[in-house]
Amino acid sequence: MGTRSKDLLDPHLTPLSEFLEGNDIYAGELNYIISRILISYTRGRETYEMLNTVIGALEAAKLEFYRRQVVPYEDEKIALNGDIYLDRT
Repeated sequence: MGTRSKDLLDPHLTPLSEFLEGNDIYAGELNYIISRILISYTRGRETYEMLNTVIGALEAAKLEFYRRQVVPYEDEKIALNGDIYLDRT
C-alpha cells in the first residue's frame, strides 16, 4: 500500500481510530466493527475469489499485528517475569 492509498483512506479511518482509542471496546464490539467493514467491502461481490481475498487479508493483518504488537509485548513480559522455557533439554 502506497502513500496514495493512505491519503485516501486515513480521513475515513481516523475518526474510527480516535473513537477506539478513547473508549473501552469489548471483544464482541470489535468483532462487530470488523464484520461490518467486511460485509460492506464484499456486498454485491460475493464470489469465492473475493471471499478468499478477504480471508487472506485478514490472515496477513493478523500475522502483522502479532509480529508488531504481540511479540514485543511478550518479549517485555519474559524480560520482566522470566521465561517459562528455561529447560529445553
